[in-house]
Amino acid sequence: MPGRKVVLVKDQIYHIVNRGVGNQPIFLSKRDYHRALHTILYYHNNNPPLRYSFYIRSPVERQLELLNQFEAIGDRLVDIYAYCFMPNHIHLLLKQLKENGISKYMANYSNSYTKYFNAKYDRMGHLFQGKFKAVRIESDEQLMHVTRYIHLNPYSAYLVKSIEKLENYQYSSWAEYQNFDSKGYCNKSLIKLYFKTSEKYIKFVYDHADYQRKLEYIKHLTLE
Repeated sequence: MPGRKVVLVKDQIYHIVNRGVGNQPIFLSKRDYHRALHTILYYHNNNPPLRYSFYIRSPVERQLELLNQFEAIGDRLVDIYAYCFMPNHIHLLLKQLKENGISKYMANYSNSYTKYFNAKYDRMGHLFQGKFKAVRIESDEQLMHVTRYIHLNPYSAYLVKSIEKLENYQYSSWAEYQNFDSKGYCNKSLIKLYFKTSEKYIKFVYDHADYQRKLEYIKHLTLE
């Protein structure tokens, strides 16, 4: 298999995209989305003592104990800056904290979720197509625009009909960004440097919404 064109470097930020084989759906129910979301949170920790499939079968007290240990130790493969789960692909904005951190993280996630999906739907084989795509973030401006692009994905793809309903989309980090002080999956510290309030960031995203939707529509037409 050919090597990766984009080298994944420690302390750099990357926009990661992973698609289903042949652009086939990778989420078929709400439970699938929630399983995937919990999996990405669990595996951004380095060397968890249990596979996620065993972790969720543990008593609640044991689960809370592990999560508290992870938080106290702070030993992570990646920082998650933004995410969005779409029917046939996922977007992640990640900072690599350890050598090979993103590759290890994505392998843990995809292996765990694929086993779950294959068992649930009685299928075999790969769920995700080839290697995930990675684009390095080279400027603060690019970082801001990529977070906006990720958060607008459900609107651009008409999964939500109006921009006002974007906040109801449960499978992205947009809800976290509605309130900068909320606790969630994401490290919002860099975005907070450029937008002093969540209201200013929301306006930044909304102001570009219709333009991004139009671009996605044009791209769809050219690929027909």
